[in-house]
Amino acid sequence: MGGVPVPTTRARVELSRLPAPGPLYRRALLGAVPGLGGRRGADVSAVELAVREVAVDPQRLADYDRVCGFRLADTLPATFPHVMGFPLALRLITAPEFPIPLTGVVHVGNRITVHRPVTVGDRLDFTAWAENLRPHDRGRQVDVVLVASVDGEEVWRGVSTYLGRQSTPGGGERRDRADRPAPPAASARWRVEPRVGTDYARVSGDHNPIHTSRLGARLLGFPRPIAHGMWSKARCLAALENRLPEAYTVEVAFKLPVPLPSTVAFHAGRQGDDWDFALHDQHGRPHLVGTIR
Repeated sequence: MGGVPVPTTRARVELSRLPAPGPLYRRALLGAVPGLGGRRGADVSAVELAVREVAVDPQRLADYDRVCGFRLADTLPATFPHVMGFPLALRLITAPEFPIPLTGVVHVGNRITVHRPVTVGDRLDFTAWAENLRPHDRGRQVDVVLVASVDGEEVWRGVSTYLGRQSTPGGGERRDRADRPAPPAASARWRVEPRVGTDYARVSGDHNPIHTSRLGARLLGFPRPIAHGMWSKARCLAALENRLPEAYTVEVAFKLPVPLPSTVAFHAGRQGDDWDFALHDQHGRPHLVGTIR
């Protein structure tokens, strides 16, 4: 019976509840201590984590809507299932065998597909896994996939791309500023205050100190805290929510961090049924560029 290829499958681990983020962050910080972190895997583990019947917390949803600029509604913003299921992804990333340590991770992209509106009454089954570890000119990239289903039907999917930075000879070429195209005219300008970091951490559960602490930011190379990338994405979607279809895919690339505080320029332009949007700083440099298809 030889010669028949055996399909590669992921081992499924069912959890009774979503993990608590606090202990996972502490494990990640401990793993960053030399001699205590163990060996990193050469590839992503063939495992997926799952948790069933996760209810939407209406108060948390309302708080999230306020922090990100959405109107209060029973329909979940496209970015809210991401924060609901984030503890599953965090458990994957903080596992000792994950190929990139959390302290070296940079969130460089996120793609969300909404198959149909998700409402406050839905109970979501979440599944998360990592895939597609690949080289990058600044290190290695990996995708963390999070899927939400209702009664066996996939209703939402998110793919977060993370970069593990590594030193490379020469460090790559820097793009000349003269080559940067002029940013489009701003549709709106937003003042992003320091409390965005702490408020979003509270409603999302992402308490990475780079977003909430000046000391934490400095330890990771930033002069002051930076806004969560997923807050920036959510804020852009909130500006467009009255024009979004019931099913769509929104993809963003995170370019430069948004320092807290700062003023950002938002631009959105329509191409038929599609949208292109971006956030720029006061010098015309992009913080985020995105599409809705």
